[in-house]
Amino acid sequence: MRLLTGSLLLLVLAFLTVPLFGLATGGDWLHATISADDLRAIFTSISGGAVALVLICLMGTPLAFYLARGKGRMSALAEALVLIPMLMPTLAIGILLASFYGPEAPAGEAFARIGVVLTNSPAAFVLAAVYAALPTYVIAARAALREVAPELEDVARTLGESGVNLFFRVSLPLAQRGLAAALALAWVRAMGEFGIVLIIAYFPQGMPVRLWVDVQELGVPAVFPLLAVFLAAALPLPLWLGLRSRRAAL
Repeated sequence: MRLLTGSLLLLVLAFLTVPLFGLATGGDWLHATISADDLRAIFTSISGGAVALVLICLMGTPLAFYLARGKGRMSALAEALVLIPMLMPTLAIGILLASFYGPEAPAGEAFARIGVVLTNSPAAFVLAAVYAALPTYVIAARAALREVAPELEDVARTLGESGVNLFFRVSLPLAQRGLAAALALAWVRAMGEFGIVLIIAYFPQGMPVRLWVDVQELGVPAVFPLLAVFLAAALPLPLWLGLRSRRAAL
């Protein structure tokens, strides 16, 4: 029985790691290069993703704390509104955002008057990344904040802490490991978003869209250098945090 279980586990792990072998064996590494357009896509994804991550942290952390501590119908409604974008196909979200923030829509026109164009622009790329990754961060951060024992916050209140000070000096430090993991998940989600970006931020092209364009124009073997950069930018942080959390739990 133990042999059968071990064999099944090895089979599943082998199945999951097949794409990594494809990275080493599938590309035409001798002739493939990174073009100027690829370099621009790398810059767009990393810079836009970093800006999006800051906005996600600022907007999502208070909401996650409210969901972690809130009770009643309003909290349930707020959680449902966070979950809806996670359940929607990303292409649908992109189309709906284009209809709301597009140049002919009232919101799009209002932002354009102050110089912010929210379609096919760097701001649109950040907007797409935020919409893609914010719900993921909020749900993961809510779980991290729920693990903070309310008794510890009660003790801090008896010592004079309350409100914002209580959050920043007690709740946030106690949940920092889980919040870091939530940010790492949001980073991967923002970096890898394709559907929303394809609709409202095709230009400037980030790495996912550029990979798609290169596959259409050059074929799969030619895109492996850009794919390697994409994976190197997206994966190390969440992998490191995941392994660190596992060691801390042992």
